[in-house]
Formats: sequence, structure tokens, C-alpha cells
Amino acid sequence: MDIGALIVDDESDIRLLLRSVIEDAGHGLFVAGEASSGAEAVEHAHSDDPLVIVLDHVMPEMGGVEAATIIRSQRPTQEIILCSAYLDNDLIDRARAAGVGHFLAKDQVGRLPALIHQVVGAPPQT
Repeated sequence: MDIGALIVDDESDIRLLLRSVIEDAGHGLFVAGEASSGAEAVEHAHSDDPLVIVLDHVMPEMGGVEAATIIRSQRPTQEIILCSAYLDNDLIDRARAAGVGHFLAKDQVGRLPALIHQVVGAPPQT
């Protein structure tokens, strides 16, 4: 199963890191697109049609929770992973209310490929 992920982060070096982690993992994972803001994430969710969106929380103008709220209102089954350096219980509660079901601390991005497979319910291909 091919699994496309949309990477959303306002920092280009983080997008590059996430892209590398996903592409190096193989096992059917690929980057379906990239966005540098919450507003772009909303647009790319439709045009790139990813199975999973890896969404930063802290971004100018529209943060990850607000973007997730809009995306989930338009795509109710969209899987979203909130990837943030600022995960705490309050953020997780707000994100869950917005429809985010999965969380990853930025210092654990090496776990991203396994989490993506878990999110979509597909074991890694060998």
C-alpha cells in the first residue's frame, strides 16, 4: 500500500527533515506534498489528497489546531498527526477536539514512519 503524507511546517529545515525521514523509510511511504502554513495545509489537503497530514502546531497566521479544525470539517476522515516541540496536555486536548488523533514530539521524528503506518492501519511493507 502506498501512503502519501502531506508535510506542513513553517520552517523549511523541518520540512526537509520530515521529508528525509519519510523517504528514507521506504515501505510504501512517500511525500504527497508540502505546505508552509496552516492556510496552505487546507489547500493542499484537497489538491494533494494525502492519506496522512503531518501538521506543525506553531505557525504564523493559522496554527495547526485551527488548520486541523478546518481540514476535518471538509475531510471528516482525514488522518492528522500533530508534530510539535510544544506538546502538553492542554494542546493535546485542544487538538483532539479539533479532530487530531495522533501526536509526535519533534525530537522523536525518527518514529514518524512507524506512526504513519499505525495511523493508516497498514503494516510496513518489506
